Amino acid sequence: MILQERIDLLVRLGEYLSENDESWVRTKAKAYSKNPWFIPEFIDHAAANIKEQFLQRAQLEHWATSYGLNAQVVPPKRVGLVMAGNIPMVGFHDMLCIFITGHEQLIKLSSKDEVLIPFLLNKLNEFDPAVSNYINVSEKLNGCEVYIATGGNNTGRYFEYYFGKYPNIIRKNRTSVAVLTGEESVEQLEALADDIQLYFGLGCRNVTKLYVPDHYNFEPLLQALRKYDHFMEFHKYRHNYDYQLALLMMGNKFYMTNDSILFSENKSLFSAVSQVHFEYYSDKNALTTSLGSNTDLQCIIGNDFVPFGHGQKPRLADYADGVDTMKFLLSLDPEMAGKA
Repeated sequence: MILQERIDLLVRLGEYLSENDESWVRTKAKAYSKNPWFIPEFIDHAAANIKEQFLQRAQLEHWATSYGLNAQVVPPKRVGLVMAGNIPMVGFHDMLCIFITGHEQLIKLSSKDEVLIPFLLNKLNEFDPAVSNYINVSEKLNGCEVYIATGGNNTGRYFEYYFGKYPNIIRKNRTSVAVLTGEESVEQLEALADDIQLYFGLGCRNVTKLYVPDHYNFEPLLQALRKYDHFMEFHKYRHNYDYQLALLMMGNKFYMTNDSILFSENKSLFSAVSQVHFEYYSDKNALTTSLGSNTDLQCIIGNDFVPFGHGQKPRLADYADGVDTMKFLLSLDPEMAGKA
């Protein structure tokens, strides 16, 4: 299967997602029934971003050309891919990178997301049975020469123990922050609300901490976040909110709330579901320098950084942990780069 055939298949998959046919609708409902964190609006959001950012012909061709891909990889490697499951189809981009370079892959699915990805793989196989020569799902990743694995800090150490002797990309916990000036427009705050609350804040690209200037007025942002008041109808989210509120009250900690999300002053970058930390800053340049070297950060959102509202709209070249997955895959054999 040459590169153009792989691109054609991916474009066809994007067109299929646009149709939203009955089988895809049933699959989304099944995914939600198996994982209540995957509510329909979030599955639709993830699918729309995959379709619009990952599966458009012009974008795929430009992306492939930028790495010198022009035919087929010889010889392909067998890549073991361990997918995360914190948000719907979060492992799709890794799968896409491996497929577009012509490598074979063996996927271990997350137990949290074992419905959506297999359905899309089956659809690709319907389009062309040759896809099964490139992508397969397995509980065990035996016989792989390369590994890409995403998980938390604890599983990351496990991955390093088992996969460390092979070429690998191993990802651990990351999160995102926003740097505010107090001059943001209503529209920007509305977009920031998406960066915070899409996927219930469970993604590494979700904002879990705000850096704000002294005397920052939180009221407009709390008001903007009311667009997600309906989260309180989901018992898992409401349970988290009630629990975090109780902890703050029992600890006699200062907090702010709009009755569906909590703001609390805390130096930690990571915050629990339903809670956002904040910290005051006085020197934006010093803050930017400090954040730029922080390996726990996936994105910085703000007026001089990733635009508001784009936290959960990654593009093809937005790689997790800042590690260029395509460059890594093409470096596995020195003869690959430019000859793929």
